[in-house]
Amino acid sequence: MKRLFSYVMGGCLLAACAGTPTDEISGELTGLDTDTLLVYSVPVGSTDRSQMKLDTVVMQQGKFAFNVGDSVMKNITLRPLFNPTPGPDGRMPAMSMAAIRFTLIPDAPVTVKGTMEDYTLGGSPVYVDYAAAEALLDPYMAQADSVMKVCMDMQQKGVSRDSISAAYAPMEDIQKSMEEVRENYVRENAAKDAAVLVLSEIRDVKVKADLLEAIAEPVRTGVMAPLYDNQKEYTDKELARLEAKERIKEGAEAPDFTLKDINGKDFTLSSLRGGKYVVLDFWGSWCGWCIKGMPDMKKYYDKYKSKLEIVGIDCNDTEDAWKAAVEKHELPWIHVRNEGNPDVPVMYGIEGYPTKIVLDKEGKIAKVVVGEDPAFYTYLDSLLK
Repeated sequence: MKRLFSYVMGGCLLAACAGTPTDEISGELTGLDTDTLLVYSVPVGSTDRSQMKLDTVVMQQGKFAFNVGDSVMKNITLRPLFNPTPGPDGRMPAMSMAAIRFTLIPDAPVTVKGTMEDYTLGGSPVYVDYAAAEALLDPYMAQADSVMKVCMDMQQKGVSRDSISAAYAPMEDIQKSMEEVRENYVRENAAKDAAVLVLSEIRDVKVKADLLEAIAEPVRTGVMAPLYDNQKEYTDKELARLEAKERIKEGAEAPDFTLKDINGKDFTLSSLRGGKYVVLDFWGSWCGWCIKGMPDMKKYYDKYKSKLEIVGIDCNDTEDAWKAAVEKHELPWIHVRNEGNPDVPVMYGIEGYPTKIVLDKEGKIAKVVVGEDPAFYTYLDSLLK
């Protein structure tokens, strides 16, 4: 099972020994230059970084067998421990990005066999079915491998970017064909638990929404319920985001919202109408480009604060990380945190961070800037001078 297409906190050492009936994950991997696997696990649907766990498994001649500790459905990532040694020229080798990823289903032991780049899941019937579904993609994966090899060879030879892009163009049709294969599998096997695993690989949210309705009720409400519900929540949110994106246009009225500010008090966007221009800054402490742009944001806030207010909307952060970042970077404007009710990034169709939305004094959208772009500050100068 190849992949075209990555959790971290302290962990413990799990010795791999002969498998027992209770081992959740077991198997054999070849082609590794290490006897140690890193096992990253996080409950399905969790965005709480504190729930992410890292364990270390010692293999015996490539064989391993272990448990991750409880009966909660989890997303699992296996990686080899990277412990490089310099080559003959003294250079350190590049770290491989290869990884094995799967969903661990309660009471469904899984086996993993092969290499990090080409592996097969087995064991419980749900994984056997899933492996059979993924095998239907093999012809397309071979085509994709061929395209990637050509592009990599061209890059090494210094071929122009335009030529490489042209060589890469067939990937769009290949990926479309893979989507169709997965879609057909789900429709034809909607009464199988494996259909939910395959559905989770579907990218097109409109197709995913249709397939969610096709899944048989016993599968929706059975052991696969956590993954099904997670996919349903994600899909509903993405569809709402797409709809909102169509409404977030220059000249449109900005959706109103109320969130808790950094002092725990309610802040309502419409309370600023009729006064100053407003910048809604969608950011997070985890976002490198967001943090990189803060010095310029502070400079422009100081320059135009008599005419401009900034509302920092923290996204995908813990409360502690958010407050620590505001304090560390000494950000003097209004700060609120998005906790999902209402989900303000969805209301505004936000797809990337940072995103800055400028509102006029009447609360209408004047400008949307995605990314840390100097054009944002040029616009403020033209607007506020």
